[in-house]
Amino acid sequence: MRSTEYEAGTTVLVTGAAGFIGCNLVNALLARGSSVVGVDNFNDFYSPAIKRSNVADALQHKAFTLIEADICGRDAMKAALATHKPDTVVHLAAWAGVRPSLERPAVYVRNNVEGTTNLLELARALPKTRVILASSSSVYGSNNAVPFREDMNVDQPISVYAATKRACEIMAHTYHTLYGMDIWCLRFFTCYGPAQRPDLAIHRFTRLIDEGKPITVYGDGSTTRDYLYIDDCVAGVMAAMERCKGFEIINLGEEQTVRLDRLVEMLSQALGKTAKIDRQPVHPGDMLHTRADVTKARKLLGYQPHTMIEEGLKRFIGWYRKKDQS
Repeated sequence: MRSTEYEAGTTVLVTGAAGFIGCNLVNALLARGSSVVGVDNFNDFYSPAIKRSNVADALQHKAFTLIEADICGRDAMKAALATHKPDTVVHLAAWAGVRPSLERPAVYVRNNVEGTTNLLELARALPKTRVILASSSSVYGSNNAVPFREDMNVDQPISVYAATKRACEIMAHTYHTLYGMDIWCLRFFTCYGPAQRPDLAIHRFTRLIDEGKPITVYGDGSTTRDYLYIDDCVAGVMAAMERCKGFEIINLGEEQTVRLDRLVEMLSQALGKTAKIDRQPVHPGDMLHTRADVTKARKLLGYQPHTMIEEGLKRFIGWYRKKDQS
């Protein structure tokens, strides 16, 4: 899965380059010899200062170009694609999060669905350009049978965010069918690791436990998640970039699940502090269980997830403590 021939001498355009997954991918691409064009609008979904710090190292690299633009802006995105003519577009930019999407559905539809359509429409002017589109395990919605397979019915999303991600997959398939574009949609499961967004559970729980503040836990702690470590996520994305041909939807996860109460226990033990629990009813839109079947990823990508939650949390907390001291 780790070939250097593809990355050396190529140009990759990454939307959402200053976000969690984006900045980790940018750094990996630069380390492997690609020229990278990062696009980000530095919106206030979470602190723009955090996003700018995420790309600070990349900005020191001569092979990195940062474009501050909204993916919904046709002129700016058209200029970016026409100027740099990327071999691959990795489309990560989106308004993320299940719970916030219930409060601002129109914002999610505009940025996720309209923004993705704008990008696909512009990318089709470059017939040799491949598109890797970030989707989400949230599209599995009300499915109760785990592990989740890509051929499952996903017509019953239970959040606006999930609905927008499924709509992006459908639009991607339509562009492939009509225009012959090579597009692969990657369904990320719950990604975590260094530079994780501060609002996501592992980062938020770590910070609150460390500060002695209560953490809100929805439900009785029995919900489970397939936590995908960022290095495995990036490896999967880079393998998809190399092999993208035609249209595919592919899960990226670790194939392991962790109960919510066990996650809190592990974080408490690692921090050496007791978690204070503010227990609330299960939140509308939350899935009870997720787990990826990565058989297809293994076959098409040579994907082999290898970061167990114990090691991943150790690395994350090491990053958190180092960041906190800087």
